[in-house]
Amino acid sequence: MTRWRAMELAAAGQPLQQVWRERLPRPGPGRIRIAVRCCGVCRTDLHIVDGELKHPGTPVVPGHEIVGRVSALGRGVAGFAVGERVGVPWLGWTCGRCSACRAGRENLCTRARFTGWQIAGGYAEHCIADARYVFRLPSRYSDEEAAPLLCAGLIGWRAYATALALAGDVARIGLYGFGAAAHLIAQVARFRGQDVYAFTRARDKAAQALARALGARWAGSSTQRPPRALDAAILFAPVGALVPAALAAVRPGGAVVCAGIHMSDIPAFAYELLWRERRLVSVANLTRADADEFMRVAAELPLVVHHVPYSLADANRALADLRAGRFSGAAVLRVSPTTASTP
Repeated sequence: MTRWRAMELAAAGQPLQQVWRERLPRPGPGRIRIAVRCCGVCRTDLHIVDGELKHPGTPVVPGHEIVGRVSALGRGVAGFAVGERVGVPWLGWTCGRCSACRAGRENLCTRARFTGWQIAGGYAEHCIADARYVFRLPSRYSDEEAAPLLCAGLIGWRAYATALALAGDVARIGLYGFGAAAHLIAQVARFRGQDVYAFTRARDKAAQALARALGARWAGSSTQRPPRALDAAILFAPVGALVPAALAAVRPGGAVVCAGIHMSDIPAFAYELLWRERRLVSVANLTRADADEFMRVAAELPLVVHHVPYSLADANRALADLRAGRFSGAAVLRVSPTTASTP
């Protein structure tokens, strides 16, 4: 009998526990079973573990930046082959019938289910995914490099595209919180000839150094004003106090995009900061179109994916290090099957 591991969250605020499953899951109609190779560690995972997102009431296997190999196909699945490398992102299922889905805004589906939250995720040796929300990955990236593309890259891309659509001609873009998403989107912006301004915690010299190494024109504390007015800014840091700071940093007609799924309360600020047609918006989740677009971009650009590897058993340490800001770039769990399990 095949035994395999998963890291499970029983209740918010508790550490993940390693649990053993006695049988491989069977993919139902339209589903794919994946032997997980790597899974990125996202701040959204931390929001779930820390209780900032509502716990669904049943044990959660986190992880929605999944890279693995197809190990079984459910009935009706076409277009994938056993052994093929694939990726699984945050958006795991939508109804296809609500007004948001019908309008092409499946990221706002009223019944959406998410990988690593309502659907068991990639902090495990095996997972099941809806084939409609499984993507092929650019071959130029290793498994560990590809994992952060599936959320840091995707939500970063959606936020970046939104900023450009709202602000018009963007020559200078600010990134608040220079972590997994920002360090990828900074490279996209630089490739397109835009000047990047990176804002970090005051003492995070490592993140500032990484930003400069990736071509940022300026890097400094989030409490500082940039040397020139920005055309747009993206907030990846889940800190509401940065909203008025970002509004103060952008020009009239500029845009501030909040990219996190959770943020601390935004303090009151003077209307003057919003006046003169500055835009303040959030982005939520992602769509399959976002994934298709970004994977094409990632295939063309030689993105440098800075990542720190952890073993699956060290998932709690990875989350603690993310919470404390102990690394720059992205954390990735290496999911090496145990000798007791088979792919």
